Amino acid sequence: MKTYDSFYIGGHWVKAQGNATADVFNSATEEIIGTVPMGTAADVDAAVAAAKAAFEDWAATPTEIRTKYVREIGAALGARTDEIAELLSQEVGMPVTSAKFIQAGLAVSDWNNYAEAMESYPLEEQVGNALVVKEPIGVVGCITPWNYPLYLIVCKVAPALAAGCTVVLKPSEVTPLNAYLLTEVIDSVGLPAGVFNMVIGAGPEVGAAIAAHPDVDMVSFTGSGAAGKAVQKAAADNVKRVHLELGGKSANIVLDDADIDSIAAGAVFGCFLNSGQTCSALTRLLVPASRHDEIVDRIAQEVAACRLVDPSLEDFDFFHAFGPLVSKVQQERVREYIRKGEAEGATLVVGGADQPDDKPSGYYVKPTLFANVTPDMTIAQEEIFGPVLSVIPYADEDDAIRIANGTIYGLAGAVQSADPERAKAVARRMRTGQVDINGAAFNPVAPFGGYKQSGAGRERGRYALDEYFETKAIGLPA
Repeated sequence: MKTYDSFYIGGHWVKAQGNATADVFNSATEEIIGTVPMGTAADVDAAVAAAKAAFEDWAATPTEIRTKYVREIGAALGARTDEIAELLSQEVGMPVTSAKFIQAGLAVSDWNNYAEAMESYPLEEQVGNALVVKEPIGVVGCITPWNYPLYLIVCKVAPALAAGCTVVLKPSEVTPLNAYLLTEVIDSVGLPAGVFNMVIGAGPEVGAAIAAHPDVDMVSFTGSGAAGKAVQKAAADNVKRVHLELGGKSANIVLDDADIDSIAAGAVFGCFLNSGQTCSALTRLLVPASRHDEIVDRIAQEVAACRLVDPSLEDFDFFHAFGPLVSKVQQERVREYIRKGEAEGATLVVGGADQPDDKPSGYYVKPTLFANVTPDMTIAQEEIFGPVLSVIPYADEDDAIRIANGTIYGLAGAVQSADPERAKAVARRMRTGQVDINGAAFNPVAPFGGYKQSGAGRERGRYALDEYFETKAIGLPA
């Protein structure tokens, strides 16, 4: 068991100023695997002061030196890939084989991606008689969630450091152990004191203190819509920049010419990845009404083939092997949505709200498929964040697009069609930040972010760097 009592502030491990702690649980066994301190506003003040003191020198550090540090952090993390995968498998519940490639693999490789993006980033341009320059925004508060905890830390911290900003990180208190591992790595590469700081705590206390702090120039938040609104309100008094990556209720549109056998596995995996705990999960499968029953039967076969596994054991069936949810709270939340789906009249085809017979302990939820879901049902409108797929029939292409766009979210989406050009035309009509056509491969440097209440701003690649710069125009004499 890992027990911590300190935060990382000003280049040193500093004892937490409060006495409260939080236990960290193995989501498959429900056993305590760690304990971490819970911070206070006073801890935030100390971390922000350290970041502010370090900012001027770090912003003035040449790009090649900053990106050298960024690359070194990624390389040092890479040396601990197996350890990262095992730890994240315990904290989050993703099977260790998948965690090695997804949770750990992305968190390691992306440091190099941000270094490359920064090295080619245009920091100045001539516009008439003005020199337009990009300057790092300042102290950045990074508040991250529990579902892809290390990767989503990297998506904020790496571009912020590369751009010349200093950072105060608040990782999720539900899955904080990986953040300690990252901080140990950052300390080992000799990053200048105060450039990176970490404080753990509850969102309403530590997260709110970061968002409201007058010396924090920007807040980058990933999490729920409700928490994102609270961050935005807390930041408003200081009129600071707020980047939000929030929830989703993404639609996967199956057009009438699609071959269901070729897309069935992808349709299920696109919803159930990380046991459904993915903001961009394709949780609504929109199908032609005339093919509803045929498609449901084929998807049901795929869902029935899914297995709930011990995440500590290697299992190379990425498409069918899934672990538990992250916590008891999340398990109960998802089960309540399943009950609500049944109560509102959706057809439960596979799965259900009961504890799986072969998993008497652990935060497991059965992979669940609903059919005959209408667009106004709760399970078609609200983000569930669990392994629940809803099949919704539509009348024609215009109806499919109307349904796809008919939620408060706009994070992701997909289109399946035998005609890629037709699929592309549908994708352009979807009000969402990214759309995959026919199972397009994941692109770690393409922009990621949402429309509407899915957030504001973009992450990944050079698009992430844009978030961490101010733009200055310097007028030049004739």
